[in-house]
Amino acid sequence: MFDYSLLHWATFFSAAFLLAVSPGPDIAFILGQTVKGGRKSGFAAMLGVWGGTIGHIILSVVGLSAILAASALAFTLIKWLGVAYLIWLGVSTLRSKGGSFVSENVQASTTTGRIFWQGVLITLLNPKVAIFFLAFLPQFVVSGAGPAWAQLFLHGFLLIGVSALIEPPLVLAGEKMTKKLRNNHRLSQWLNRSLGVLFVALGIRLAFETK
Repeated sequence: MFDYSLLHWATFFSAAFLLAVSPGPDIAFILGQTVKGGRKSGFAAMLGVWGGTIGHIILSVVGLSAILAASALAFTLIKWLGVAYLIWLGVSTLRSKGGSFVSENVQASTTTGRIFWQGVLITLLNPKVAIFFLAFLPQFVVSGAGPAWAQLFLHGFLLIGVSALIEPPLVLAGEKMTKKLRNNHRLSQWLNRSLGVLFVALGIRLAFETK
């Protein structure tokens, strides 16, 4: 079971690495939250994105993503839900009062939990991600290497494993570069507004996505 060639692994991990380092909504969300709230916010965003990715892996394995890929109505519905959610997040952030990014412990706990679920929803409500997994993962299913569903799960979780080697250092680097800046009230307010613009921009970008 799971008997793959060296070429198979070399191809898969090369593709996984390139996917992990390519700029996209997930990296933008993670770094945006890191700049705004430091490493706790960045790691919460990162784990949220991974949670949404796991959801897409499960959907791909059970075949629901195939329905999404085949149905223009389903794709459009999920896409516009994602657009509405991202723009709502952006407008809410733009309207917030901003202030210092240094929170009390209880507030920080609530904030990181909210950021986590934002990451989950942003990822789950992107139909492009669902179609990507549906198209990408089956390419690495090898006849005789084990049940197809098990191979899909294996490669899907290995994608997250590759991200786990790349994204945490990005969060730590982003936190280190902006640590002193977050205690500046005026600058923290500007960063808060920038994050709102980022959310709106991601929503607009998703709105123009096609199958």
